Amino acid sequence: MSEMETDQMKGLPIPPIEKPLPDGSVSIDLPSPEASTPMPITLHAAIGSRKSRRTYSDGTLSVEALGFLLWATQGVTGLIRGGLVTERTVPSGGGMHPFETYLAIRRVDGMTTGLYRYVASRHALVRLEPPSPSPSLGEVCNGQRFVDRAAAVFIWAARPYRTEYRYGDDSLKDILISIGHVCQNLYLACEALGAGTCAVLAYQQDALDRFIGVDGIDEIPLYLAPVGTID
Repeated sequence: MSEMETDQMKGLPIPPIEKPLPDGSVSIDLPSPEASTPMPITLHAAIGSRKSRRTYSDGTLSVEALGFLLWATQGVTGLIRGGLVTERTVPSGGGMHPFETYLAIRRVDGMTTGLYRYVASRHALVRLEPPSPSPSLGEVCNGQRFVDRAAAVFIWAARPYRTEYRYGDDSLKDILISIGHVCQNLYLACEALGAGTCAVLAYQQDALDRFIGVDGIDEIPLYLAPVGTID
C-alpha cells in the first residue's frame, strides 16, 4: 500500500455514492429484479456456457430483463456507514463502487430509443441527451458493427475520486480489477436470460467520452458490452 495520506485519512467528506440527477430530469422506475424470469440454469452451467456472443436476433429485451441485468451488475443490496457506502451485487475495494452505468437503448419493450443512466440507489433510469450529431456506437468501437445490432449497450464509466478518496495512489488497480467483476456478472446474467453479450475494449476514447457526455478526467468510460437476444 502507498504511504500517501488519503482524503479519508484527512477526515474530508466522502464523495457521493453516485452522480446527482440532471436538472429537470425524471427517473424511470425499473421492475424489481425478481420480476424477471431467468431460465432454470445452474451456476455450473452458466459458467460453463459463458462465451462472447456477437450475433443477435432482431428481438427485443423485456424491461424486466433489463432491470435484472442492471441489478446483477451494479444493484444495491444494502447501505452501510450511515448510508454513505453501498453494498452491491459485485465486489469493490472498500465498498467504494466508483462506477456509473450508461445504456444506449435500441430495442427494449416500453422504452424509448436513446441514452440513459442507471440510478442504482433507486433501481431506476434517467434519460440523457445524446451528443449531436451522434455517431453510432459501432463507429465509436472502431467499426465493430455487431455493437449496433444489440438491443442495448452497457457502458461503464469510473469516477476515480470515489476510490482515490480511500486508496490514493493504489486506486488504479482496484478500479481496473473491479470493472472486470461487473462485466463478468453481466455475462452470467445474460446466460441465465438466454441472451448474449460481448465485452468490448476497442473504442475511440474521446468519442466514447463525448457519446455519454463526460470529460474523460473526473469521469472516464472504461468498458462496454452490447446485449442482445439470440436465436
